Amino acid sequence: MRLAIVSDIHGNLTALEAVIADLKKTSPDLVVHGGDVVVGGPRPAEAIDRVRELGWAGVVGNTDEVLWAPEQFDRQVERAPKLRPLLEILFHDFSETRNRISDEQFRWLQSLPPVWHDHGVALLHASPGDLWQAPMPDSEPQQVAATYANLASRIVVHGHIHRPYVRQVSGFLVASPGSVGTPYDGDPRASYLLIEDGKAAIRRVEYDVEAEVGYLLTSGYPRAAWLAEIRRQGKYVPPF
Repeated sequence: MRLAIVSDIHGNLTALEAVIADLKKTSPDLVVHGGDVVVGGPRPAEAIDRVRELGWAGVVGNTDEVLWAPEQFDRQVERAPKLRPLLEILFHDFSETRNRISDEQFRWLQSLPPVWHDHGVALLHASPGDLWQAPMPDSEPQQVAATYANLASRIVVHGHIHRPYVRQVSGFLVASPGSVGTPYDGDPRASYLLIEDGKAAIRRVEYDVEAEVGYLLTSGYPRAAWLAEIRRQGKYVPPF
């Protein structure tokens, strides 16, 4: 059984199509997505359509949830006051994303579960019961193990952090596929995860970043210039 996990598309259709093309080469038996399909990119409806056309199961992400849970804004600011500028963009500026998807697509996003379990793998967007916080690649092993041990899976995969990694902790494997649409590790290439025979590996995929940036800058999407810089650098930059 070969499983691919694709996460954090963020409305970047150019990157998504490049990953889909690469999946044809790697030929997994199953593809699952890790949430954050739409917010943060100019073609959210198209991203949803492609995921659904391909029949990918998946889970809900935190930036999916912002479209129907504005009350999370105050809670997340209280938890992470220094992130207030970013949270204001996510909850206020990027709420415009709702206008770019249909009611039916919106209901599909709302229907996504928090956790997907199968083939000895547990997939969730961030942490159990929390779409907003997840361990980083260099987090202490004890923290990582404590976060995911109750899932009782041989392999645990989470998205959210936009940084790919694979590591062994306390008898199980933990991995993140990184991000298709918005990498934060300094490599602008899209990334996803391949799992086979209990082993996991990161796959990087080049895509036409400038083509996506060109579309973004003419799309009318909020904060387009800021998003374009993140796409180009392959890492998070402060809002401007």
